[in-house]
Amino acid sequence: MKSTTETLSPTRVKLTIEVPFEEFKPSLDAAYKTIGSQITIPGFRKGKVPAAIVDQRVGRGAVLDQALNDALPGWYSQAIQDTNLQPLSQPEIDLSTFEDGQPIEVTAELDVRPELTLPDVSTIEVTVEDATVADADVDEQLTALQERFATFAEVDRAVADGDFLTIDLSAAQNGEEIPEAQAAGMPYSVGKATMLDGLDEAVIGLSAGESKTFTTQLVGGDLAGQDVDVTVTVKDVKEQQLPELDEEFAQTASEFDTIEELRADLTERVTRGKRMEQANEARDLVLDEIVSAIDAPLPEDLVTEEISSRRQQIEQQLAMAGVSFEQYLDDEEQTVDEFEAELEKRVRDSLIAQFVLDQVVADEEFGIDDNELSQHIMRRAQQSGEDPNSYIQHIMEHNHVPEMVSEVLRGKALASLVEGAKVSDKSGNVVELSKLRADGSIAEDTDDAEASDEA
Repeated sequence: MKSTTETLSPTRVKLTIEVPFEEFKPSLDAAYKTIGSQITIPGFRKGKVPAAIVDQRVGRGAVLDQALNDALPGWYSQAIQDTNLQPLSQPEIDLSTFEDGQPIEVTAELDVRPELTLPDVSTIEVTVEDATVADADVDEQLTALQERFATFAEVDRAVADGDFLTIDLSAAQNGEEIPEAQAAGMPYSVGKATMLDGLDEAVIGLSAGESKTFTTQLVGGDLAGQDVDVTVTVKDVKEQQLPELDEEFAQTASEFDTIEELRADLTERVTRGKRMEQANEARDLVLDEIVSAIDAPLPEDLVTEEISSRRQQIEQQLAMAGVSFEQYLDDEEQTVDEFEAELEKRVRDSLIAQFVLDQVVADEEFGIDDNELSQHIMRRAQQSGEDPNSYIQHIMEHNHVPEMVSEVLRGKALASLVEGAKVSDKSGNVVELSKLRADGSIAEDTDDAEASDEA
């Protein structure tokens, strides 16, 4: 089999596949066997019907057609591999030459990934936020830890900011109750929840047993975005009591004996998180710089398909949240034209970014081992919040493994680009991302550093 390509445009090629008839014979023999097993001829066992009898019964042409249909996918896959093409669309296949006993010629037109001229990454300079940790950052972590071990005491006073309540809610419109907007015995944290606009203001100052009616808008359901009257009744008021920051608390809430040790550990954890934020910011900025420097041709059919897919996803998410597309545009202060223009730009930039990373993967010949793939899948499972076994079963059943492989390889490509650029923080310090491990710690030896591209 011989495969050749003809460039029709920067993103489209014509692939010509030539197959000697001798190479077609195994497929032809298999077709005779398959068809022979499907017909009943007196005196012959199924699957043992001679080719000549099959020709008499169904015709040679039918056998040739089935053999060709069975062989085409394999020929196409082999030709793609032989010519190193990167398909972006389903091929438009045409049978150019097909005569019994003669060489077969098949052509296929398809969209392919364009070849890009990447800028010199060493000339790219980006600035990221400092990774410094303030006392307030650690205090926030300590407070969050205190809240996990907090107790609640019922108080006989009016509601204040920060209290924890049990409330009943009843919504009505034009004096008629809305059945789906009634709730009893709901827990509510004043100042932290975002259940309904105006709810915090309504409950502050009320005591247990008191009610207040206020006007607001529901965020979901058929009446989403419409004014309704909501009556809130406070059932009880509880005050949060945080444990003292002492040695007893440190030993209860952690593996440390003293608050100083706990605080030092939290400082290290926050520092690692800041470093990962730096790395994420650097990746985004470097890739944005590369994408903006490239005038990449894109297959318009692919762009249109991706825009349609993303818009459908947005509309589905809005529908699940009970928000109309028109309300979403109002909230974002966008017109339809502005939304579509922004969506198209995001799609085009995203496709170019993928092409850039895929080209780096090919140029640098990045590979992946089973351990890297397993670790990535486990991280994705943790991020999704699903049971790891269920998550793994899902991606296996739906053939998402190639997608996982691409994510790891593109992550390696992006890491290599970022490491080639100059990254500094706002204080002027050079950020050495090559030494950053996946957990945010710094490697002593860069040879032992774990790539942070999947963090």
